[in-house]
Amino acid sequence: MSRMIYRIKTSLSRLGIGEWRAVDVVTRSSEYFFVKKQLDTRRSKDTEKCEVTVYVSREGKKGASSVTVTPGMKPSAIDSLISDAKTAAEAAMNPDYAQPDPKRGRRDTGSRVIGEGESIMIKALFAADRLRTARLNSAEMFFEESSKRVVTSWGTDVRWTTGTVKGEFVVQCKQPEDVEMHFRFGYDGIDPESLTERVREALEFVKDRAKARKILKSGEYDVVLCGNQIPEVLSYYASRSNAAMIYPGYSTWKPGERVQKAAKVKEGGLRGENLTVKLLASEPFDAEGIPMKDTLMLKDGRLKNVTGQCRFCRYIGVRPTGNFSKLECVSAGSMSFDDMKKRPCLVTVAFSDFQTDDFTGNFGGEIRLAYLCDGKKAVPVTGGSVNGKLGDAQNCLVFSTDRYRTAEYEGPYALLVKNVNVAGTDG
Repeated sequence: MSRMIYRIKTSLSRLGIGEWRAVDVVTRSSEYFFVKKQLDTRRSKDTEKCEVTVYVSREGKKGASSVTVTPGMKPSAIDSLISDAKTAAEAAMNPDYAQPDPKRGRRDTGSRVIGEGESIMIKALFAADRLRTARLNSAEMFFEESSKRVVTSWGTDVRWTTGTVKGEFVVQCKQPEDVEMHFRFGYDGIDPESLTERVREALEFVKDRAKARKILKSGEYDVVLCGNQIPEVLSYYASRSNAAMIYPGYSTWKPGERVQKAAKVKEGGLRGENLTVKLLASEPFDAEGIPMKDTLMLKDGRLKNVTGQCRFCRYIGVRPTGNFSKLECVSAGSMSFDDMKKRPCLVTVAFSDFQTDDFTGNFGGEIRLAYLCDGKKAVPVTGGSVNGKLGDAQNCLVFSTDRYRTAEYEGPYALLVKNVNVAGTDG
């Protein structure tokens, strides 16, 4: 038993707390900060923290409260912190529920990213930085390997490892206008090809942003969403099918029901696709110690499975699955990205902030860079905003055959949505 877990169990016993969960995370990390192609700062650190959740059950009710314990804390400080958590749990009682089934095991499936992986990904970051007109201005990279352990009073004791590479970079083009664009990236493990392609694409984008014009007129457009915008749109379906949304009545979805309007052919000969979406287990267990496995969420537009944390799954009578942080759009895609751009449309590649409302399905954001396509040429534009309604558009969603992968998403790179409202720069 780790020293941290031992100290916490001793404190819980001393305070007479019989129902609890401890999530201990030991992380080894390396951080790199670059200015242009030169390494400016490098840091390495090892950290440990343990989230302790205290449960109080009585008279058909259960309350819970969490606190974080660190290695440097004295026993008296740990006692005080956990005692405060017990008091908070007693003040926040909800209907009682059964805890997850106890599990025991160890899975060392996490990718090794520190060491050789660092040099591979750093090389990949700068591999595409070869243009004269645009360049990488700065970058930050974070390599993390974590050992995680969940121990509970009801018999769970599971351990596993994870490895991630995350960061962001700034690209710059000075002519005809000096502009910068920020991009983020994240991968489960080492993926040099995807990172190099991400930088190459960003350098092309910033070149076009430097010459983009504010000529976008207000109206309805066929909009092509790209990259990270796709999982943001699809997150609407993941949120609405989560037990935490269904139990309080925010979502009325039930397994077997059609939750996407039936796909059909619309004007211009576009044939919509029925959504098939999986939730992917990026880690073998979740923070409650529930074993995670890939789960089919939607099949041909119908809800197949409700997912979520133990409490809300128990409330609505479904098997607890844990909370997922990654999804895969299995829909095959029926048109290449290049063919999408050959149609009259607006291709949005960068927003200042792109969001989808989990309650309404409305999506949008302010445009930093888009391409106004007339079927023959693509003109870079900036300014204005996209204001779409997934409920109106979901029976004609057309995905690209081109694929895209990040730590949160796998699937088509682009999504064509018909008749989206766009507020232009024409006043």
